[in-house]
Amino acid sequence: MSSEYPLERIRNIGIIAHIDAGKTTTTERVLFYTGVSHKIGEVHEGTTVMDWMEQERERGITITAAATTAFWQRTYTEDSQQPTANSKNEEYRFNIIDTPGHIDFTVEVQRSLRVLDGAVVVFDGVAGVEPQSETVWRQADKFGVPRICFINKLDRTGASFERSLASIHERLTPHAVPVTVPIGHEHEHEGVIDLMRMKAVHFLGAHGETIELSDIPEALRETADAGRRNLVEKIAETNDALTEKFLEGKEISLEELRRAMRTATIASKLVPVFAGSALKNKGVQLVLDGVVDYLPSPVDVGSVKGINPDTELEEVREFRDDAPFAALAFKLQADPYVGQLTFFRVYSGVLKAGSYILNSTNGEQERVGRILRLHANIREELKELSAGNIGALVGLKNTHTGDTLCDPEQPIILEKIVFPEPVVSLKIEPKTKADQEKMGLALRRLSEEDPTFRIKGDTETGETIISGMGELHLEIIVDRMKREFSVEANVGRPQVAYKETIRKIAEAEGKYIRQTGGRGQYGHVQLRVEPQERGKGFEFVSAIKGGVIPQEFIPAIEKGVKEATEKGIIAGFPLVDVKVTVFYGSYHDVDSSEAAFKIAGSMALQEGARQASPIVLEPIMKVEVVVPDQFLGEVMGDLNSKRARIEATNDRGMGIRVIEARVPLSEMFGYVTILRSLTQGRASFSMEFASYEETPVNVMQLIIEGKK
Repeated sequence: MSSEYPLERIRNIGIIAHIDAGKTTTTERVLFYTGVSHKIGEVHEGTTVMDWMEQERERGITITAAATTAFWQRTYTEDSQQPTANSKNEEYRFNIIDTPGHIDFTVEVQRSLRVLDGAVVVFDGVAGVEPQSETVWRQADKFGVPRICFINKLDRTGASFERSLASIHERLTPHAVPVTVPIGHEHEHEGVIDLMRMKAVHFLGAHGETIELSDIPEALRETADAGRRNLVEKIAETNDALTEKFLEGKEISLEELRRAMRTATIASKLVPVFAGSALKNKGVQLVLDGVVDYLPSPVDVGSVKGINPDTELEEVREFRDDAPFAALAFKLQADPYVGQLTFFRVYSGVLKAGSYILNSTNGEQERVGRILRLHANIREELKELSAGNIGALVGLKNTHTGDTLCDPEQPIILEKIVFPEPVVSLKIEPKTKADQEKMGLALRRLSEEDPTFRIKGDTETGETIISGMGELHLEIIVDRMKREFSVEANVGRPQVAYKETIRKIAEAEGKYIRQTGGRGQYGHVQLRVEPQERGKGFEFVSAIKGGVIPQEFIPAIEKGVKEATEKGIIAGFPLVDVKVTVFYGSYHDVDSSEAAFKIAGSMALQEGARQASPIVLEPIMKVEVVVPDQFLGEVMGDLNSKRARIEATNDRGMGIRVIEARVPLSEMFGYVTILRSLTQGRASFSMEFASYEETPVNVMQLIIEGKK
């Protein structure tokens, strides 16, 4: 199988974007043109292949990242500029992941980017760069993923390629350079100009499957010439030999330009930009050519680094079939037919069905059952999977998202995926006694799939509290419980996931002494608490010298301190961003025990935090409201009443304004209804987590009283 598709002809790509930019519509066209599906699915008709969950089809949004494999031949050959409809040109294998655009499902984007080599970022040609576009772009930067852009929806009223490109330059990168530009906008959008080949490209046939090249219309010749000059100049700037040619006014060949653009894209020095309309079947094939021409194969990425758990030294795995096996599990999914599916990316070596592998993250050995290649929810069984490919395993028992799977003889731990903390919680209880046990199982299965979904039992009240990234996230979880696990549940009102921290340094002691006739209990701890910068988390340090507390009791103190931070001081919220240093104490030869020191540590932490000026932190959201001009005043006034910090208002043209603001999450519940009523249903908004900030005193009082 590995010889069938050499690594040079494999592309692991993701399609990422803001919600409603047309990702799934674009992916459906990709599947049609690559021959995976014989009918184009439409989001608005609920017939898409990639959005296969019932909830996705009902809501018209993507919830889970769907993986599929497709095959593509370039629309041109190396030595010809003409389309190659039926040529025997070499095929390329695309492992594609269509990711969600809604911020509540950001985990799906994050874990997909971690295992991809390249990405296609889709933009709405009317809106340009939107908040979630920025978020996914930053995530791609973080993982060093090269990307190409597709400015979509250029057939829509108000679409502008130039304005969308300007928003990319302004908000994302100055290195974006158009490779194709549109012929016409809105209802006049009829094709694109390919600035590499300097040809007009039209897409004929019922689904735009026939590509026709022609001369550039005279009316657009000037625009095309300017675009071509800009493209050649930008490419030449990244390559010394081409810079020389360019300055000397010499002709640079098409192949030289393509090669230099590929090198620059992989190094993230340039970002090629394509134009078109997926819904109207225009421009998508050239984006697929762009994936082949400019995005990296596993060979271009070359290797992955990890830590050897035995030596704790860094090791490198080359992306080769004959290297030791190493893979990363990036997603778990409950499947009604085969049980749990574990999606994984093979970095090096070959995985064979029936072999044994090591989960080096937790030290467990696992037997490989069935290996599947996936096309959304349709499966193809494989005997083996080689380096550079993405697949799924059936039957792994102890593997979770972010775990490394490797050769038991050559262990390695690849970099883990770090997930954001949930910001919204709600209480959930089964409707009937019969649902009680089923609910526990369903929640556990769903939390294994989704690392941003958490479950916590409240020991005092016996309630179950679930936490996630937003109202929609938790709504989908409850809906999936009902549909997939037949569990009916009563759900409480969404609650904000507040946190607590301290502002000052303080010292405190905890003494736990009990004498009950026989052997007593004795634990005595002195510790210092100090604030850490936001997001740093909890840190425990032992500065015990001279054996004033025996070493074996230090872990018990840490455990007691940690448990105390989970309850908080002011209103029972978790205490975060605190450094705790144990520096003194005492013990009793007979009466001291781990239990006593654990309680003493907990007491000392509570006392110290009380003296260290504790405060409540609340999640602040980055909010963007798109609103027609005439409603701007009402919407701004309403946001101000919600303690919003308005950062900018921008003009998007066509009488549309965009308000950018930071607003406490507690003020945003039910905002969609308020916004609709203020604007006759004509405004829209998007929201994502920005940071935790200190809560004002008057609001803190309401939180403590349980009124907020």
